[in-house]
Amino acid sequence: MRERRVPESELAAQPDEEEDLFDYYYDEQGSAPGTLYIEEDAPPTKIVLIDYNEANASRLPVPTPEDFAPYLDTDSVSWVDVSGLGSEDILQRLGQVFDLHPLVLEDVVNVPQRPKVEDYDDHLVIIAQMVMPKPNHEGFWIEQVSFVLGKHYLLTVQEEPLRDCFGPVRDRIRANKGSVRKSGPDYLAYLLLDAVIDGFFPVLEDYGERIEALENEVMLNPTPQTLDKIYQVRRELLALRRSIWPQRDAINTLIRTGSKLINPDVQIYLRDCYDHTVQVMDMVETYRELASGIMDVYLSSVSNKMNEIMKFLTVMSSIFIPLTFIAGIYGMNFNTEKSPLNMPELNWYWGYPVCLAVMGAIAAALCFFFWRRGWFSSFYSIKSD
Repeated sequence: MRERRVPESELAAQPDEEEDLFDYYYDEQGSAPGTLYIEEDAPPTKIVLIDYNEANASRLPVPTPEDFAPYLDTDSVSWVDVSGLGSEDILQRLGQVFDLHPLVLEDVVNVPQRPKVEDYDDHLVIIAQMVMPKPNHEGFWIEQVSFVLGKHYLLTVQEEPLRDCFGPVRDRIRANKGSVRKSGPDYLAYLLLDAVIDGFFPVLEDYGERIEALENEVMLNPTPQTLDKIYQVRRELLALRRSIWPQRDAINTLIRTGSKLINPDVQIYLRDCYDHTVQVMDMVETYRELASGIMDVYLSSVSNKMNEIMKFLTVMSSIFIPLTFIAGIYGMNFNTEKSPLNMPELNWYWGYPVCLAVMGAIAAALCFFFWRRGWFSSFYSIKSD
């Protein structure tokens, strides 16, 4: 079973479902090149063939990889959609049918890999990262999708069979919308890759709303939980950046180096896909800067709140210091028989009320002074919080 290596410090600080946001696959020490590692909980492998041309389109499940071998050399376009990485035998036979190099099959199966493009003689390999928002709009799923582009076919391999962003492309093929059924597999690869890039936008829209909510929370009522939310958003945005940044380089490689398997007309569409990638990167960087700014505002808000509390405590202490001084003096032991200067007011009939009156007058004078200086405003701000 493949082990995802995550530092112990991250394991202690992160929820279980977030552990693999920053993970890439690393080979086991001493393992042979091309070794496949299948996770025990990996979903079973399913294969669906979508074969189409301008006139017809058919979708059929394929029991074994050998069954669609005849479709690979026909004039129609064959899209072999493989989902789930739970069967090593099927994946190995898949590599034999498509004549994949063992290292290519390793990159496809041992996920996650860094997005990249590799050009072989008879096929082109593209590794990409696909993200999808969670139903509660708190975070996202991320998984690897691999493309193997041939002369008459396109092979796609996904980790999970239950979710992807290729539904609109399947609908276009079935309804014969646009020019997808008039074009080759390179155009289909562009459509799927563009769908992967466009899948980042709904996720980023959710983060825009979360950042706006955090801004309001930081300004109105920051709490220790607010700091956890800010940290989580920054961490997830960093994971998005790590996913989209190498994909920009991969698409740029497709545009600049070119391939005999990609027509010049499709190269123009890839430029549009590259523009979308740059737009996603700009949004990610903008949101990361906003999240960093919210962190600074939170720290400043907490510091200002502490300063107001200290100011209030200082005001209250300043009022009671002279009162404590007077009470301390009258708490001393005096002997008025030895000298009339030894606190003569101890024998006065109105000594006690006069002392309380003087202390009240001092407290009132200090309160008036602080009020005129505006220092009591901190009391109302603390009370409202």
